[in-house]
Amino acid sequence: MTRQAPGQAGQTAGQEGGHASLAEAHPARWRILGFLGVAQLMLILDVTVVAIALPHMEADLGLSRAALTWTVSAYTLTFGGLMLLGGRITDLLGAKRVVLAGLVLFSAASLVTGLAGSAGMLVGGRIAQGVGAALLSPSALSLVVALFEGQERNKALGIWSALGGGGAALGLLLGGLLTSGPGWPWVFLVNVPIGLVIAVSLAALLPTQTVSTGRPRLDVLGAMLVTVSSASLIYALTAAGEHGWLTALTGSLTLAAAVGYVLFVMRQRRARSPLMDVRLLVRRPVATGAFLIWMATALMIAVFFLGTFYFQHARGYGAWQTGLLFLPVALATMLGANLTGRALGRSGARGPAIAGLVIAAIGMAVPAISMHPVSVVVGVAVAAAGTGALFVIASATALSQVAPHEAGIASGIVSTFHEFGASFGAAVISSVAAASLAGTTLSGFTRGFTVAAIAAAVGALAAALLTPGRSHGNNPQSATTEGDW
Repeated sequence: MTRQAPGQAGQTAGQEGGHASLAEAHPARWRILGFLGVAQLMLILDVTVVAIALPHMEADLGLSRAALTWTVSAYTLTFGGLMLLGGRITDLLGAKRVVLAGLVLFSAASLVTGLAGSAGMLVGGRIAQGVGAALLSPSALSLVVALFEGQERNKALGIWSALGGGGAALGLLLGGLLTSGPGWPWVFLVNVPIGLVIAVSLAALLPTQTVSTGRPRLDVLGAMLVTVSSASLIYALTAAGEHGWLTALTGSLTLAAAVGYVLFVMRQRRARSPLMDVRLLVRRPVATGAFLIWMATALMIAVFFLGTFYFQHARGYGAWQTGLLFLPVALATMLGANLTGRALGRSGARGPAIAGLVIAAIGMAVPAISMHPVSVVVGVAVAAAGTGALFVIASATALSQVAPHEAGIASGIVSTFHEFGASFGAAVISSVAAASLAGTTLSGFTRGFTVAAIAAAVGALAAALLTPGRSHGNNPQSATTEGDW
């Protein structure tokens, strides 16, 4: 997965000048970065590590297809929907307090999830994990920004960003190892001792921060509107697998989600202290970055969902074997991101964005044509190289033309769409491939990869229209002096 950004927390930490004294007071700042990095890695792992374990959860708990989908979506929806609120809470209470609260909540929720004996307890635990992650991620990155200055800060943020690709690879392997060893509950239980050790260490290392007065109020209503609206949409997409795509239930839930999003926009325009400046979303670079990260994450999660059930249900492979088969996929993701990062400055964003989605479409088409295990691994690895490129392009594009004081909220928007993309991808693909997830036929897998290939191809066309060309430049001030589009 790609990195999580701070919302406004990172922006605040970088602007207020308090970071200088904090950096000077901490010769142990690199040790603190290590603890924060491991904490962030846990949040990333809790999407990919779960993908490998899903078939075993299904068998042990008797989970329905909808419950399997919500095991992924409940976490990512809550994480994404409340992330900007977590940044605001960091502004209000200080990063240290929020980091520690997030760690304790995430660890406790991981314990509940690992001990779950029913679908309700499992999904409830995942929701609580998402709340903890929404507190932990923006506050942790705020501390990283505050602890380092100059070139040290760039190096620290580079390490932070690298956790994304590494987390995807480690999550797949760790999920296979834990599931085939002590069992699927340990994909959650392993977070408990690690989280508590990090919490105790950070409590000792970090000083109490002085929080300035005049902080913005919390827009809890706005956070609830966007989260509930997204949940309604995901429920509609998941229910379509049983009830059909053109039914009253699917239509009414989709309509409710649309109304909720409209109310959220209205709330953000009128609130005294909104979660985000929605006017940023009509700026071409930010809108493009949000779209690309949403598309990349949806495609990636769809592949993990299809692949883990195909290898374990249809082919009878174990969890450890499945994790190893996904290793080329994770490596291809990192390779695509690395090569794109080097080429982006020379070529601009439009060409690589189109190429990334075309490559993803070609890769998805391979298993859609042939469901042989080798075809699936090769095709998905090719697709992963394309989606890996999109992760880099999305962040670079969204942040290329925002002013310094807008960088934090623009990053938060991209991160929110990252989590929502994961929820959307899991919901759609579980409905498209419903019959195959139930183990009755392979046709659902073929249909799922076909839909993913078509979505990537359509995304390439959209990227050709949306992505700014090189003429837009990288001048942050151009966003305020030129037209949005």
